[in-house]
Amino acid sequence: MINFNKATFIKSSPDITYRPEKKLDEVLFVGKSNVGKSSLINALTNHKSLAYVSSKPGHTILLNYYSIDDKFYLVDAPGYGYTASGSRHTNNFSKMMETFFNDNDQLKLVLFLIDSRHAPTDDDLDFYQFVIDNQIPFVIIMTKMDKLNQSEKYQALKNAKTYFPNEQCLLTSINNNKSLDEVRKIISQFIE
Repeated sequence: MINFNKATFIKSSPDITYRPEKKLDEVLFVGKSNVGKSSLINALTNHKSLAYVSSKPGHTILLNYYSIDDKFYLVDAPGYGYTASGSRHTNNFSKMMETFFNDNDQLKLVLFLIDSRHAPTDDDLDFYQFVIDNQIPFVIIMTKMDKLNQSEKYQALKNAKTYFPNEQCLLTSINNNKSLDEVRKIISQFIE
């Protein structure tokens, strides 16, 4: 399993043409604004401030590349949906992601983040259909499970199976080492 011992911010990029020069495999974090992508990157790498975390949605507007153990990149994508100002930026997100997914042989896995406290949005379901249609390897990561009690966790997983039948859905929390290890293990399976 990859150790996640050395994590370094490499660069921000407006699209794939400006990705880092050093070619490494890529694991992409995707989800709606404020779902916890940057927080999860920080927790997986044991860094409190590797990825900037904002309480306001729509802070990340570029693809952010983080080198992990010099073996692969974690790529933090902008969230889709609404920004803090209330405006939608789904069109910009779509254009950026289309270029990212086109002929990207470095992309090995998409971690598709869903807030475990809420039903998937139309944007979530659209992205799900996109990865299915394009046969992109992905795992659904249900974030913020620490905010749920036991019966709510059960209900969240049950709801996920309704929306995402036959998909692996992993309940996670940045405060739960066991769930973080599960995410690291999944990433390692696709990278090693």
